[in-house]
Amino acid sequence: MLKKDKKTILIVDDDVDFLFQLKTGVKGMGFDVVTAGSRKEAEDICERMRPDLAILDLMMEDQDAGFILCHKIKSKYPDVPIIIVSAVMAETGMFFDVTTEEEQDWIKADLFLNKGIRMDQLHKEINKLLKL
Repeated sequence: MLKKDKKTILIVDDDVDFLFQLKTGVKGMGFDVVTAGSRKEAEDICERMRPDLAILDLMMEDQDAGFILCHKIKSKYPDVPIIIVSAVMAETGMFFDVTTEEEQDWIKADLFLNKGIRMDQLHKEINKLLKL
């Protein structure tokens, strides 16, 4: 019987502690993980490989780095699901969502989650987006 290849998830966040925590959790779910600490680093990775799913921080080197990266990934790989995980609501009071077509049109992400998400919830959302 052929072994099914593991799905590769790209995780991008400039907070090294959160990046490590997320990487450890997602690896524990049985996925291969590639990480980047900046939008630029993630763009370089996406030039070399196509992730099966991407989890992006919103505010990195710029306030909108996650949105820009999301647009670039979707331009190159339109079918790659993208989750934006951010503390923007806690830090700024601004609220983002991708539940309407208008929001999806400019944000381009498939899901927007606030930081502090439980790993079991994230696992459920990843499986849903990857149709596993």
